[in-house]
Amino acid sequence: MAIIEAEGLVKVYKSRKSEVRALDGLDLTVPEGAVVGLLGPNGAGKTTTVRIVSTLLRPDQGTCRVAGYDVVREAQQLRHVIGLSGQYAAVDENLTGRENLWLFARLYQLGSKDAHARAETLLEQFDLVEAADRVVKTYSGGMRRRLDLASALIGRPRLLILDEPTTGLDPRSRLGMWEVIRGLVRDGTTLLLTTQYLEEADELAQDIVVIDHGHVIAHGTSDQLKRQVGGERIELHVSRSEDIPFVEEVLARHGGGEVAVDAPSRHLSVAAGDGSDKLFGVFRELDEAGIALDDIAMRRPTLDDVFLSLTGHAAEALPDPEAADGEGVGLDQTTLEVRR
Repeated sequence: MAIIEAEGLVKVYKSRKSEVRALDGLDLTVPEGAVVGLLGPNGAGKTTTVRIVSTLLRPDQGTCRVAGYDVVREAQQLRHVIGLSGQYAAVDENLTGRENLWLFARLYQLGSKDAHARAETLLEQFDLVEAADRVVKTYSGGMRRRLDLASALIGRPRLLILDEPTTGLDPRSRLGMWEVIRGLVRDGTTLLLTTQYLEEADELAQDIVVIDHGHVIAHGTSDQLKRQVGGERIELHVSRSEDIPFVEEVLARHGGGEVAVDAPSRHLSVAAGDGSDKLFGVFRELDEAGIALDDIAMRRPTLDDVFLSLTGHAAEALPDPEAADGEGVGLDQTTLEVRR
């Protein structure tokens, strides 16, 4: 059963000087119980999609149903079954962590006693008990993000939407947030995750939807998408530049395509359909010829490779039409509306 069913979504942002088509016929299906990553650069339409799915924005064309509810006609009913955590933590800095969660619980119409109990449960789940009675302005960025995610779970949503959940976090805090999200996945939460961090989608999502210029350009698991760019590659660095021509000949015999040569860095690579067998053959021949290597390895393609292959540009290469038209400020200012 699909919890999100979107067909032909179109959204155009208009200003005095320009008209930007943020979504251009986007189709999206998310099965219940799945973790789907919506992957794309800034300006690709990720946040616009999230705003439509979460009832914060009306599409100009197309239809979208979430948990059986139409996002336009049945928005009020839908808001009771989704949780949303935007790009920036939507918490009150002048309240404590416990007070923030109690407030969100009351907005969900829980009684005061039940609101306190739900807050305590989430403080424990997100490792915030020791900081529960400190005002949020004293929290680190990672702690604020955990508190925001906890608040999105107050109503035990059927669908949790995370829009760029690790934006602005340092590497250590990002890894910590990944662990929190993995815990939610283990508990069976249905998750729609938008990100421009390709590694993040690879780590967290079971299924990945790649969007570019407002429409879907690829859909599949991480492994399926990686196979689209030719599988594994043998990569090596030779110690001496004069050995490059001989090494190129060896790679051409063993590899499955054109040899890529970067002479200044003495780096060579070639597709290798049979994986480790090809690598062993190359290494043995070069060793017998006395070719000195600084490094040799088998590398699987990354999602960066996939995105570059599919779009012809890097993941951060597009301008952001949402930000240009006032729609890219994150979801923090409107999150309370969704959770009421």
